[in-house]
Amino acid sequence: MWNQPYRKDDVEAGSRPLYPMMLESPELRWSFIRKIYTIVSLQLLLTIAVGAVVVTVHPISRFFVTTGAGLALYIVLIITPFIVLCPLYYYHQRHPWNYFLLGIFTLSLAFAVGLTCAFTSGKVILESVILTAAVVVSLTLYTFWAARRGHDFNFLGPFLFGALIVLMLFALIQIIFPLGKISVMIYGCLASIIFCGYIVYDTDNLIKRYTYDEYIWAAVALYLDVINLFLSLMTVFRAAES
Repeated sequence: MWNQPYRKDDVEAGSRPLYPMMLESPELRWSFIRKIYTIVSLQLLLTIAVGAVVVTVHPISRFFVTTGAGLALYIVLIITPFIVLCPLYYYHQRHPWNYFLLGIFTLSLAFAVGLTCAFTSGKVILESVILTAAVVVSLTLYTFWAARRGHDFNFLGPFLFGALIVLMLFALIQIIFPLGKISVMIYGCLASIIFCGYIVYDTDNLIKRYTYDEYIWAAVALYLDVINLFLSLMTVFRAAES
């Protein structure tokens, strides 16, 4: 059913193709896209709920700061999403394990984001949320518009991967040899630009390349783009405020 070719002269198809030379049914692709954005929306709502609890219930953040067990648990929460990605990659097409692993991944990352927000002013968090929402919506609409007009963003993949490696090395250098507030702002700006590129790249893949069985992996990619963009913008605003 998923692999039936789409014909432009099929009167029962109804919807316009999402991009030129589209061979699949637009209805099936739109159904897949709605499924992905539903999953990502639930992930973001869970992140907001967990983050709000961590920020408002002050004993939680104090526990992580003042106790050795809290510090150890914080490290576990940081590395858990990376650990879960490995089995999630192999089980992303096997229900219900894919949803179970996705829940663990989202919950641990949400807790880590909440702890980061707990030590950030409300003004910075609000500015980051507003700008992240505006950028994500704008880039998503632009990518759909550009895809319909025949633009392809698959070429961004190698450049974004290389930029991400440079960004990770930059962060490692910053941790070992702190370079000051200006360096932190530069890092945040570069990270924001890179993850803006990833939003366009992953949205383009969502429109054209992800298969219908890869809905979990597509949702993880978009969710990470949004979260990383938010953290990058928060880094910029926090450095500017200090």
